[in-house]
Amino acid sequence: MATQDFLVELGTEELPPKALKPLSDAFTQGIVKGLEEAGVAFGAVESFAAPRRLAVRIRDLADAQPDKSVEKRGPAVKAAFDDSGNPTRALTGFATSLGITPDQLDTMETDKGAWLVYRTVEEGKPTVELMPDLVDKSLAALPIPKRMRWGAWKTEFVRPVHWLILLYGNKVIEAPVMNLKPGNKTRGHRFHCPKELIVPTPADYEVVLKQEGYVLADFAERREQIRAGVAALAEKEAGGKAVIDEDLLDEVTALNEWPVPLMGRFEERFLDVPAEALISSMKEHQKYFHVVDA
Repeated sequence: MATQDFLVELGTEELPPKALKPLSDAFTQGIVKGLEEAGVAFGAVESFAAPRRLAVRIRDLADAQPDKSVEKRGPAVKAAFDDSGNPTRALTGFATSLGITPDQLDTMETDKGAWLVYRTVEEGKPTVELMPDLVDKSLAALPIPKRMRWGAWKTEFVRPVHWLILLYGNKVIEAPVMNLKPGNKTRGHRFHCPKELIVPTPADYEVVLKQEGYVLADFAERREQIRAGVAALAEKEAGGKAVIDEDLLDEVTALNEWPVPLMGRFEERFLDVPAEALISSMKEHQKYFHVVDA
């Protein structure tokens, strides 16, 4: 069976930072669960999450469900024919419900007697037909306490949605999701690259965003870049050590798409304020990482 990579990206207005990672994880898990239930084979699964986008890439996704053997048991043989050997209503009703004639049924022997059974092979659906509904269901199941509407649409989501990528290989899957017409265009950083960018194939996704759009779409990569950059800057500029709280690091990672660490300073006389008050204010209100000396 042939395979291609698949990509879905939902472009939004800025998502709630503390909810970004849980939304991304749930979106990915919903798609994976849908594929498993549909019986479609796939390879590695990769998640991407940034303030204005949720994306999932599925490697080596089969182009169709496998064909499936179907067996439906009908009435018992003794209930299927009358004394003259003519089909009873039980038999004709069963056959009619399946859109077949009684002579297309097989007989199955069991320890409880003989039964009529219908056997056929159900052809698997093409993957491109399955994915839009599967993505839609995953989005509908996201853990969003309160959804919002925008414009004249009845569509609801945690934030307004503005663009959608649905790519299987280099082909756009053109079925709408959340009232959006899919394409192969993403958008760059809101200020550094406020324009559309073409994503030729799923494999090009994060490369296009990074090289052209000033967006690091990979949450883990962005998180590590912030950690390393903050630590290096604290040592170089202040000769101290940045105290990096993991929860704050997650939140800061979810607040930006192109992290650049900067060193801020305040007048030394403010150090007379208790350290706990200074640190609490910096972390909770400014989202800063504080620096300490030896």
